[in-house]
Amino acid sequence: MEIDQIKAELMNPDFQYRLKAIAALKNYESEVAVPLLKSKLHDSEFLVRSFVAMGLGKQQSAESFAALMQIMKFDDTPNVRAEAANSLSLFGRVAVSHLVLAFYQDDHWLVRRSILAALVEMDCSEQVFDICVEGLKDEDPTVEESSVDALGTLAGSSQHSAALSQLLTLVNAQSWRLRVRVAYALKRFDDLEAKLALNQLRQDEEHRVVGAALEDLLPQ
Repeated sequence: MEIDQIKAELMNPDFQYRLKAIAALKNYESEVAVPLLKSKLHDSEFLVRSFVAMGLGKQQSAESFAALMQIMKFDDTPNVRAEAANSLSLFGRVAVSHLVLAFYQDDHWLVRRSILAALVEMDCSEQVFDICVEGLKDEDPTVEESSVDALGTLAGSSQHSAALSQLLTLVNAQSWRLRVRVAYALKRFDDLEAKLALNQLRQDEEHRVVGAALEDLLPQ
């Protein structure tokens, strides 16, 4: 799509045309694309703003980084903020501290889960452990469960012992769903304490927890 057509369609009242125009900007350099993407930061349609966040992640520049920070802090739609967090993670290590701060400041489950998933993919085990501990305090069960999953990924990292200690405190968690996640996470650890905890979970009162703890032992 030619740049003049993109500019025209960004102004189209039908948001489907605006989405196509934003998608077409991926073929342009940052100097051209980023100002046009930024012109739609406050679009009335949240899907358009989500596409803007995605588009900014593909344009690696200081200007696009700053725009993503603005979206992550101020957009009123969690889906858009989550998309901004995903895009910010594409910038690598420079984004880590900003994502951690956003995790503490934004308590929406979708944003928090997006940040957890993004940081797990980055080489920052200390920060992952930090937000997992915070995530375990969340009232939303999906954030708690995602935090347990992320703790499991820390096996063999510099946070191995700290993550295992945290998981061991959850063996008797009230939620059986959480105990299922704990069982899966503990399997990543070779420590004796992890094996003993798994043995305990194999005697759990909830059959789904027992199934998760036994899964690797059953013949296929």
